[in-house]
Amino acid sequence: MATSLRGRLLKALLPPVAVLLTLGAIAEYFLALEPASEAYDQALVDVGIALGERIRSNGEEISFDLPGAAEQVLRTDKYDSVYYHVRRPDGSPLAGDPGLPPIPEGQEPEDGVIAYDGEYGGRSIRVIAVFAPCGGRICTVQVAETTNKRRSLARDIVLSSFVPELLITLLTLAIVWFGVKRGLEPLEDLSAEIRARSARDLRPIDPGHAPQEARPLVGALNQLFGQVAESSANQQRFLANAAHQLRTPLAGLQAHIEIALAQLGKSPSQSVSDETGAQLEQVHRATIRTARLATQLLALARAEPGGYRGDDFSPVNLRAVVEDAADEWVHRALAKEIDLGFELADATVQGDPLLLREALVNLVHNAVEYTPNGGRVTVRTGVRNGQPFLQVDDDGPGIPAGEREQVLERFYRVQGTAGTGSGLGLAIVREIVTAHHASLAIGAGESGRGCRVELTFPHG
Repeated sequence: MATSLRGRLLKALLPPVAVLLTLGAIAEYFLALEPASEAYDQALVDVGIALGERIRSNGEEISFDLPGAAEQVLRTDKYDSVYYHVRRPDGSPLAGDPGLPPIPEGQEPEDGVIAYDGEYGGRSIRVIAVFAPCGGRICTVQVAETTNKRRSLARDIVLSSFVPELLITLLTLAIVWFGVKRGLEPLEDLSAEIRARSARDLRPIDPGHAPQEARPLVGALNQLFGQVAESSANQQRFLANAAHQLRTPLAGLQAHIEIALAQLGKSPSQSVSDETGAQLEQVHRATIRTARLATQLLALARAEPGGYRGDDFSPVNLRAVVEDAADEWVHRALAKEIDLGFELADATVQGDPLLLREALVNLVHNAVEYTPNGGRVTVRTGVRNGQPFLQVDDDGPGIPAGEREQVLERFYRVQGTAGTGSGLGLAIVREIVTAHHASLAIGAGESGRGCRVELTFPHG
């Protein structure tokens, strides 16, 4: 299962950092506990030395002199029980608590002192054994205490170090998290730049904005973009050349058919005229459709990226574009008894006048083509909320809401639609709209009838 680069980095960094911080906290605990425990041991050593000084020897007799008040002070402790035991050189008890655990075998003294752990009365104790001279020989003094202070000290060390260690751990993890996030921001910016592009934007990515590690990827993407752009340019050239090569013979064929139809109308043989004329009419209509298809293919090639230069755009008044093309559709509208109206106001955009005219021609052609006889088509231009717009409104059959995105695809036609269209008109309009950074909206016409197509352009 694929994981994000951020997830992989965090998985690689966070566990080792957490382990190191935990080991550091443990080491800090023991480093703090050892000197504190040594301080408690030293206090017991001092007591042992003081008790050793109370041993008396008059040759053969060894005694221990500790006043009761002093012993009471010795055993008085707020947290722990304190014990002591004095042994003669032969190991026999001399004074104190004889049940204290003996010195472990094999343990050698350090600086005349032996420290070890044991149990007394079912309780854990810490024992210090001090060796004191007594009549030329050595007596042993054991001083012990329970471990309440030591456990309390350990808890205090843990608690006092836990909060800062926890804060340091959380802060370190947060720094790693945000460091990884910030380090990956150039890749996220690169991804956002690519996502924001249209499928037709094949400009190379500037590698200077990419991190060093991502530049091979940017180079590969630019190489791919170049190959796709070259393939698209070849396709455009082929499309434009094929359409251009078809237009001239189709125009000649249409002219010859029209001449033949005119001559056939003067033929003395009416029967031949009717039969042949019907076939010629079909050929004539097919020729007109094919010629329009060639014109649309040529227009599509011009509207696609590479077929125009955006830096050559100039101010164009949409009102003037409509007025220049109006005569082209008036006669066709009259033939179908369609009320072709114009509600025009000045609307200046930055664009290519030929491409804008082609968009208008396709919109008006569709409106007149699919509006039934006696219908209405209205062309509007103007500025709304500071944005120029071009709108073509009709009261024809309209486009179902579920197919308004699909009709923008090439060669798509709504099922059951009459007319001679090829399904390229709105696809050409969409390409032109994209070229001008405009937006295209398809909806219902006035009173919810027919179709309304509106092109809205950026602020002038």
